[in-house]
Amino acid sequence: MKETLAELERWGADVIFGRARGFRASMMRMAMSLLSGVYRAAVQTRLMIYRKRWRQQHHLGTLVVSVGNLTVGGTGKTPVVELLSRTLRDRGRRVAILSRGYKSRRLKTAQKWKDKQGAPIPAEKMPKVVSTGRALLLDSKFAGDEPFMLARNLDGVAVVVDKDRVKGGRFAVGQLGADTLLLDDGLQYLALSHGIDIVLVDRSAPFGTGAILPRGTLREPPRNLCRASYILITKCDGTSNDALIEKLRRHNRVSPIIECTHGPCYLEEVFTGERQPLEFLKDKWVAAISGIAVPEGFEGSLEKLGARVEIRKRFSDHYRFTRKDIEKFMSRCVERDMELVVTTEKDAVRFPRTKETGVPVYFLRIEVELLKGHDAWEEMIARLCHPSAPGDPVLRYRDAYAL
Repeated sequence: MKETLAELERWGADVIFGRARGFRASMMRMAMSLLSGVYRAAVQTRLMIYRKRWRQQHHLGTLVVSVGNLTVGGTGKTPVVELLSRTLRDRGRRVAILSRGYKSRRLKTAQKWKDKQGAPIPAEKMPKVVSTGRALLLDSKFAGDEPFMLARNLDGVAVVVDKDRVKGGRFAVGQLGADTLLLDDGLQYLALSHGIDIVLVDRSAPFGTGAILPRGTLREPPRNLCRASYILITKCDGTSNDALIEKLRRHNRVSPIIECTHGPCYLEEVFTGERQPLEFLKDKWVAAISGIAVPEGFEGSLEKLGARVEIRKRFSDHYRFTRKDIEKFMSRCVERDMELVVTTEKDAVRFPRTKETGVPVYFLRIEVELLKGHDAWEEMIARLCHPSAPGDPVLRYRDAYAL
């Protein structure tokens, strides 16, 4: 059943990106195009409802920063959230990351927690606490791969998972002492008021496929970029972004634009933690395995580093590998005399242990580096660390939704 659903999901992605051919794929694209009009109207109506305050937007009395995008996946959001969290933590903020925990499993029983007076907190008010900032409490199965990865990499930063991020935020502030909430993938989450919206734009596909869901990968129209307080162009390669910036300025004329690259740093063995420099990949016969939104970028990075990528195994985004999946894949690697298996850091937290095959498994560590807009980044960090300046919109409702 799981394999069938994964195959359908992959086929759906192939339809959206135009890789699937034939009559059935063409009919599906036509149906999706009709539904896109309905989806677009629903998105804009929802924005209007919140803008006119016909629906309540919650204010938690603390700093809330959204990091999100206009498209579905593939913008490199997690490394940006990690960099921002670490920077704010190092500048003295008590940070909690709020995530919905996409594709994480529900706990059979809620975690036990007592409030500051020693009274137990009711189960219905308990989000999933992945990390308190001092202790890691859940694994990737129940936390979700991205929240678990963030919690593992960020000492001193709490990570809370719940679809109701208002509930998660209340818990983080009241029980974990957070004074800064980072709303992971939060641009479209309007129930919680945002002080600042950081919107990520992938340099290679700034507006995804150009079409609205479900026909394309846009969650909302490009003109809604006007809601961004700061724009980060991600995955830059050092060449000019002037043409892209001109396009972005049609939708947002004033917000600072920061250019950054998502660069590989090192390789780390998934099970032992042994690290190798990037030069370790040169001329190695490599099998790449991933379950991410844009596997082409990951595989291309390996090739640029000199790896000979002989096997490419792709699963749907956030796919939870089974032991059977990995054993079958590893057997193929042994038969083809692969020297290394390389996956992404996000996939590594879902990689099950299997019997010894003789092929080491590494993940490629990616980190964000700012290329342009350092002053804008520092100005943003200063605003977040000192958010009480008169007139600063960080702590008040921003009535800037696009209609």
